Amino acid sequence: MLDLVSVMDRLRSPGGCPWDAEQTHESLLPYLVEETYEAVEAIESGDRAHMAEELGDVLLQVVFHARVAQEHPEEPFDIDDVAMGIAAKLRRRHPHVFGDVVAETPEAVAANWELIKAAEKALSPDRGIPLPVDGPGLPRPGTSSGMPPLARAAQLISRLDRAGRGDLVDAATAGSDPGSRMLAIVAELVRERDDPDSVLRAAVRSLTDAAG
Repeated sequence: MLDLVSVMDRLRSPGGCPWDAEQTHESLLPYLVEETYEAVEAIESGDRAHMAEELGDVLLQVVFHARVAQEHPEEPFDIDDVAMGIAAKLRRRHPHVFGDVVAETPEAVAANWELIKAAEKALSPDRGIPLPVDGPGLPRPGTSSGMPPLARAAQLISRLDRAGRGDLVDAATAGSDPGSRMLAIVAELVRERDDPDSVLRAAVRSLTDAAG
């Protein structure tokens, strides 16, 4: 890991690589998305060497962004800050491991995770503005607008079900229009603990093989 950080620093520094030196967070975004999907494909292929290679490409994106962030004139951060931040988050969200909370099943762990996450996000981190809430101080389930529609739909359905708002999902899937019918299939897969993206990719691979 230290070697990778050192290599990235050399590429980004004066006298290094002109292409790497001119990249920004925004210009790197397409590569982050592309490498993530390639890692997904490698994992689904079962090829261990390919998996290790593609995970390395994803890791490079994290290290690259962190190296770019070091140069910010007002709010710099580096790979150590990124690593320490996620380590601290994992400790906070696993009090059954690092504290005295009892959670003996995966379901209990997931429920506790959501409660802790909700408490952390009770205030917007950038402006200190309270988020809309439902129930006992829990923010309304939401998703990232940057996600692909299929993955975003699956995540939202899962979060609504966990929040006890499955009735909203049922209402949204009751229509006869194409969008409602597609959403109904996604909801069915999510509730059967299948990943809609994986199911669709498998079907596309089969179709591609059949088409020669």
